[in-house]
Amino acid sequence: MAAIVHILKLCVGVSEPDELAAWQKKRWNDAKKAGRKPECRHITRNTPKRAAEIVEGGSLYWVIKGVIRVRQRIIDVKPVVHEGEPRCKLVLDRKLVRVMPRPMRAFQGWRYLEATSAPPDLDQLGKGAANMPPKMVEELRELGLL
Repeated sequence: MAAIVHILKLCVGVSEPDELAAWQKKRWNDAKKAGRKPECRHITRNTPKRAAEIVEGGSLYWVIKGVIRVRQRIIDVKPVVHEGEPRCKLVLDRKLVRVMPRPMRAFQGWRYLEATSAPPDLDQLGKGAANMPPKMVEELRELGLL
């Protein structure tokens, strides 16, 4: 069994996790209305060489406004042709899981994120953490209380 590895990606044009969820829901519904099979996916230029490690339980960790905020489980990694160019499709679980906010500098493309370095899910920190407003979670984290 391979070690689990994740992908880290900037979520450009989105200011909060709820906005990402709404955007993905709209794409899902648009595909259904157009008679296409709905799928939660992200297209990227390069195919990860560590795809086997990613599909073993990896997630796509979204960096929103300079902070890692949520993750989505990666179900599959597939080569595709998108707009006439070879690309990679990351097939994602629809569920967005809030994670402990962690600041992240901007970068281009995507990066590998080792499982040992991934921020924990908020629901692992206690019953109330996942239901707290994001701003409160960040303030508590900065104070060392989470």
